[in-house]
Amino acid sequence: MASITKTILLIAGQALWVPGLFAAQSTVQDARKFLEDAEQRLLVLANEAQQASWVQENFITSDTEALAALANQRATDEQVRLAKEAKRFDGLTLPPDLARKMRLLRIGFTLATPADPKESEEVSRLAAELDGMYGKGKYCPPALASSDKKCLDIGDITRIMAASSNPGELLDAWKGWHAIAPPMRKDFTRFVELSNKGARELGFRDTGAMWRSKYDMPPDDFAKEVDRLWAQVRPLYLSLHAYVRNRLREKYGDAVVPANGPIPADLLGNIWAQDWSNIYPSVAPAGADPGYDLTRILVDRKTQPTDMVRYGEGFFKSLGFAPLPPTFWERSLFVKPRDRDVVCHASAWDVDNAEDLRIKMCIDITAEDFTTVHHELGHNFYQRAYSKQPFLFRDSANDGVHEAIGDTIALSVTPEYLVKIGLLDRAPDSSKDIGLLLKRALEKVAFLPFGLLIDQWRWRVFSGEIPPDKYNQAWWDLRMKYQGIAPPVERSELDFDPGAKYHVAANVPYTRYFLSFIMQFQFHRALARAAGCPVAGSGTPLSRCSIYGSKEAGEKLNRMLEMGLSRPWQEALYEMTGERDLDASAILDYFAPLQKWLDEQNKGKPVGW
Repeated sequence: MASITKTILLIAGQALWVPGLFAAQSTVQDARKFLEDAEQRLLVLANEAQQASWVQENFITSDTEALAALANQRATDEQVRLAKEAKRFDGLTLPPDLARKMRLLRIGFTLATPADPKESEEVSRLAAELDGMYGKGKYCPPALASSDKKCLDIGDITRIMAASSNPGELLDAWKGWHAIAPPMRKDFTRFVELSNKGARELGFRDTGAMWRSKYDMPPDDFAKEVDRLWAQVRPLYLSLHAYVRNRLREKYGDAVVPANGPIPADLLGNIWAQDWSNIYPSVAPAGADPGYDLTRILVDRKTQPTDMVRYGEGFFKSLGFAPLPPTFWERSLFVKPRDRDVVCHASAWDVDNAEDLRIKMCIDITAEDFTTVHHELGHNFYQRAYSKQPFLFRDSANDGVHEAIGDTIALSVTPEYLVKIGLLDRAPDSSKDIGLLLKRALEKVAFLPFGLLIDQWRWRVFSGEIPPDKYNQAWWDLRMKYQGIAPPVERSELDFDPGAKYHVAANVPYTRYFLSFIMQFQFHRALARAAGCPVAGSGTPLSRCSIYGSKEAGEKLNRMLEMGLSRPWQEALYEMTGERDLDASAILDYFAPLQKWLDEQNKGKPVGW
């Protein structure tokens, strides 16, 4: 037995592999074969889980939830098993590609199921049920409670929050949507307990530490890196917050919006106050009308949901990327079905980890969804670019990069781009740029603290720093600290407001979005230079640069996309930008004219809360 490289013990007639025993006798060839077998097995299970999840999110029933939970459990259980077995190669010097695969195998989890089969089944079921509870969430105003057809889903709520300026209607919609979450609280608490148990079995302190380990640096160093980036952009956010608060105070009065306090969460045009662009008409500077309304243009042209997607595909084709496959158009969901509940939250899928690319999105004909389509297709083109990599490398350089790519393209949705694709006759004069920059800041800069605090809350929940009886209080403490946002009505621990956000209910890490909002501007600045757009001190604002039609920018972008997860994200960043560190200065460059203008508007008025 001592002469073989794999140790098998016979116990009660059963063959039992004991990880780590005689690990020194394992060879590089053993490790290579182990990883090849693991990748083949994981690919099959991942595809099965993707198919089951697609059906579950498009046909939400207790049966599809159970099937999705089972498929995801099988995939996760196998990955956990392989991660534990990989420990037998500890101490073995491996070639760089194998060493990276071995590391990724151990950290590639959003949810690590416990070894106990009953607990593994339970946590997988809870994950599917929480996702389904969100997808089925509806607010039924008391007068309409007898008719499900008149209840409001998240799409209806989103439209009310975007269009209404009636304080009573906004408050009612806000309270109604947040009421879907308290039933999740008990399941979420148990989910945290079981998720942490699985993470600890893999050697992590908790699930939050496991999530933070994915960034090619120690988990605590990553947390410090996030804090550093926030410190770079916080002054710009404070200026924007102060300006918006003043304008809303003028609109709603001192009794609703205080002069030097937080802004009520229901007044910012979005159910989570994460994107403030819908209140632009209320806070726009005088004379800053850009002269066009993209939503109105799209509606007047009778634009259809598939047309919206064609515009997004056309952008990538202009950079030199191949068209999307026919199956994309056959299998994607673009319109909310009339006969069933679906998870309308926009998402991009690579169902077979190769060519079966899809998006699932209940498209509205709006400027916001025009941008969202570009974002989701960014995921799809990234997925196809790295599909030739080995399975463990078929992902983005880090999860924030995946989110950043589509938004990088969306930053090129400039007036000049709209002229090129025939949606505008001519671009507005650059004197209108303050208005355009303000509207984009209400989307991008306003999001940054929200993008940060979701996982600040969850990391503390997973670590136990925030106990279950403080879930809601801690949530609002963090929203106050980072966003300067307060609930519009008194909240208590009978509420579970974090659950009213999809990514909490669906167990999707959120720091990726914060990182993506930092990186997309860094990417945009680099690609704009590659496209020959004069930026950085040339007198041409970075906000006016579009890479549409630039094959040079497309080649630079594709080189990074094809790398997938095969190299540390710092190397992928260097391939795109020539820089190895994340740098929020590109955001400051992009919004420099607006920062100057905001500071002028805020003179003599309180800043901060």
